[in-house]
Amino acid sequence: MFVDSHVNLHGERYEEDLDEVLARADAAGIGAMLLISDRLEHTEEIARIAARDHRFTRSVGVHPHHAKDFAELTADRLIELAAGADVVGIGECGLDYHYEYSPREDQRRVFAAHIEASQRTGLPLIVHTREADADMQAMLEEGYGDKIFPLLLHCYTSGRELMEAGLAMGGYVAFSGILTFKKANEVRALAEAVPMDRLLIETDCPFLAPVPYRGRRNEPAYIIEVAKKLAEVKGVSVEEIEEATTENFFHLFDKAPRP
Repeated sequence: MFVDSHVNLHGERYEEDLDEVLARADAAGIGAMLLISDRLEHTEEIARIAARDHRFTRSVGVHPHHAKDFAELTADRLIELAAGADVVGIGECGLDYHYEYSPREDQRRVFAAHIEASQRTGLPLIVHTREADADMQAMLEEGYGDKIFPLLLHCYTSGRELMEAGLAMGGYVAFSGILTFKKANEVRALAEAVPMDRLLIETDCPFLAPVPYRGRRNEPAYIIEVAKKLAEVKGVSVEEIEEATTENFFHLFDKAPRP
């Protein structure tokens, strides 16, 4: 059984064929998936999709792109939204200085609320980070020093120093279809360096479809291509990747029910 640890199935991209997408995922052996929140107003829609199958779980949170729209967000509000039995994580949240759709100050303020929510609930923090390594490491280490919290660096493409800092805090690192991209040698080197007991895989669908589907809308069934490339990078079998990443998912997201 494979687990897709990061899917975005809400919104218009899947509204016409979600049933078929989920059927293909089931046929591909995807036994569980984590539905990710990007904006709080999508919480109910994500919850409705998660309710379709007991193997589906979800998160609550605000993507850093949208931080400007939630500048007054508090940990209390996130904790309130995380009360559902199927909520297993906080995020995705973090810092993105590449596009800067939201001012950095707003991003940091909103991210701090997510860190506090993770600290208080014990739910893993699902971290998005891009071109913000120094600030990200500083905020994670400061928060972890105050009170430890579970941590996942999702769809990782940032620097080795930040990754190693996350691992030192007991964190996990997830890799996506970017692993299969021709020019992603640095990402493959990072994946090679992560211990097998700290690895997760994800599609981050509908984005970042892996080779040979690059350029198409991504979907959970394509997680197999991520697993194949990760097996190649690590020098192990696909079955070993399947076993390790599935076990790691349920160890990190320990509130998620095992199918």
